[in-house]
Amino acid sequence: MRFFLPAALLCAFLMGCRTNESPEAQVDDLQIVAQVKSKLASEVGPTTVTNISVDSTNGVVTLAGQVDSGEVKAKAETVAKAVPKVVRVINNLQVAARTSRSMQVVGGWHPSHVGQAIVFCGLPCWTDPS
Repeated sequence: MRFFLPAALLCAFLMGCRTNESPEAQVDDLQIVAQVKSKLASEVGPTTVTNISVDSTNGVVTLAGQVDSGEVKAKAETVAKAVPKVVRVINNLQVAARTSRSMQVVGGWHPSHVGQAIVFCGLPCWTDPS
């Protein structure tokens, strides 16, 4: 019983290190991800760096996240397909309507209702405009 726990931990560790990719394929996938992210930033826009997640396994690229329009979604897929060694692109991008920050309701109140609004910690504090 004393050797069971270390043996179980060793097995769990070794199973966690197993992969279905050769070291060369892992390097290729890392290069693919770097190239796709770089091309997305330069050809689609810098916001793609934070809004679009890129993953690659055996040359199959998966795009996930939110974009502002169907055109951006299609452009991201086209850009990813153009990267060397990409076998296929799975486009899981979601189109989300862009909201204007000036029109967002803060704390249940819209700043245009009365007076001037000073927003502190998400709660409106009204001041006298005079």
